Amino acid sequence: MRYDKIKVIAFDADDTLWNNEPYFRNAEHELCRMLAPYGTEEELSERIFGVEMANMPDYGYGAIAFTMSLIESAIKISEGKVTAAEIGEIIEMGRQLLRLDAKPLDGVAETLQALKDTGRYRLVVFTKGELLTQGNKLKRSGLQPCFDKVFVVTDKTEEQYRDLCREMGIVPEELLMVGNSLKSDILPALNIGASTIYIPYEIMWQHEVIDHFEHERMRQVGNIREILSVL
Repeated sequence: MRYDKIKVIAFDADDTLWNNEPYFRNAEHELCRMLAPYGTEEELSERIFGVEMANMPDYGYGAIAFTMSLIESAIKISEGKVTAAEIGEIIEMGRQLLRLDAKPLDGVAETLQALKDTGRYRLVVFTKGELLTQGNKLKRSGLQPCFDKVFVVTDKTEEQYRDLCREMGIVPEELLMVGNSLKSDILPALNIGASTIYIPYEIMWQHEVIDHFEHERMRQVGNIREILSVL
């Protein structure tokens, strides 16, 4: 695979640039602990996931959407027995998710700076979630100066990737997408003709899990630093 045509490198944010999913799973674990009288953690997690999926068309992705689903789950699972104090605890868990430090993962800051210093590429963030939440995390991460533009979308569909290319004034063959989700970051980008670099993360949200596959325009690496040698 040659990368000499690449003009724009797009990066996913959560669990590609900084940790995210472990904090969400910890919050879910705490809710399961709160609701322990109503089922095993496995049973409760499955019901919570069901509520998340049902709410996604209305709420989308992100900490606020997740918190709303946790509150609804607590009410439904407890059949209305959850207390106001417990709902307050859930709200506070959600507030903490909005205030994550967004410390860059190992190798991220130096790799982004090295790519920027080449002068060959424009770097963008292309991520799902809530605009304010993702923007605040990017500021707290200290990585904002590395990027030319930031795109926060409701979902990463093929059309959203085409929109990204149009916005940046490129064709898909000039785009390289870097991320940790085969479902959101890799597959739709490949489907429009872009190149991809897949960086697996230790924890994956159930909604993002698909079977692993190989593709001539996908390269898998273990650490973001390896992008420099790939290019």
